[in-house]
Amino acid sequence: MAHLFLSLGIIFIVAASTNANVSPGYYPSSKFRTTSFYHGFRNLWGPQHQRVDNENSLTIWLDKNTGSGFKSNVPFRSGYFGASIKLQQGYTAGVITAFYLSNNEAHPGFHDEVDIEFLGTTFGQPYTLQTNVYIRGSGDGKIIGREMKFHLWFDPTANFHNYAILWSPNEIIFFVDDIPIRRYQKKSAYTFPLRPMWVYGSIWDASSWATEDGKYKANYQYQPFVGRYTNFKLNGCSAYSYASCRPVSASPYRHGGLSKQQYIAMYWAQRHYMVYNYCNDYKRDRSLTPECWR
Repeated sequence: MAHLFLSLGIIFIVAASTNANVSPGYYPSSKFRTTSFYHGFRNLWGPQHQRVDNENSLTIWLDKNTGSGFKSNVPFRSGYFGASIKLQQGYTAGVITAFYLSNNEAHPGFHDEVDIEFLGTTFGQPYTLQTNVYIRGSGDGKIIGREMKFHLWFDPTANFHNYAILWSPNEIIFFVDDIPIRRYQKKSAYTFPLRPMWVYGSIWDASSWATEDGKYKANYQYQPFVGRYTNFKLNGCSAYSYASCRPVSASPYRHGGLSKQQYIAMYWAQRHYMVYNYCNDYKRDRSLTPECWR
C-alpha cells in the first residue's frame, strides 16, 4: 500500500508540473569544471567552417560546400560530457547538429556510439532531440540503434541550454538542463558500450533521414546553418589514466543511479515530451533489442 501511495504521489507531482519546469534537485553541470576548447578538443573536419569565439566558445556551420566537426584530444572510458548549445532558427530541415561519444574511427563498421542529435525542422515546427545508444554494430552487423526522441519544453534557438551524457560502467544518463531525460542501464556486455570513446561535435547534411524520415531536405537557400557551443565539460577517466580512476556520478550518490527527485523529473520529461521510444516500436526486430523484452 505504501508503494501505491508513493506512485500516486509521483504521478500527482508530475501532473501538477506539466506546464512548469521541474527541479531535478541535483545539478551535475555545476559540479564539474569547464574545459576550454583548445585544451579539450581539436578540429576534425571543415576547419574553414569553424570559429573559436573565445577559449570556451565555438561556432560551426554548414553550407553547400561542407559542414564541420570537432573531436576530443583523448578517448575516455567513462565520464560526464556536456556542452551548452544554441541552435539556428528557421528552416533547418535535413541538418543535424550533434554532440556525442563514438569510437567509429578506431572500430569502423563495428563501433559504439552514444548520441545527442538535434534533427532540423521546417518553419513553425519544433526541433527533435534524438538520443541514441549504438553498440558494436548492435552486435550482429546490422544498422540498428536504440533511439528515444523528445521535443523540448523551451525554444532551443532562443538561448544556450545545457546538454550532457553521463557514461559510467553500469549506466548512461542523458541530461537537458540537468533534468535526466533518459537512463540506459547495462543489462549485459552485449547491450552496453565498454570500449573507450572520444567526444565529438558536428553539423552536417543528413537529408536522407533527419526530418520526417527524409521527407524534407536541406535547402541551401537558407545557408549557412549554424551551431553554437560553449561551456564544455570533459570530466572522467581517460583511456590513458590508471585503472584506479573512479567513475564520476551525476547524482547525489557516489555509486550512481538517480535520486527520487531526479526520477520524478525524468518521468515528467518522458511523459510530456518524449515522442518516440524504440522499445515501443513494434515494427522493429525486437530480437535485436533484448533489453526491451518483458
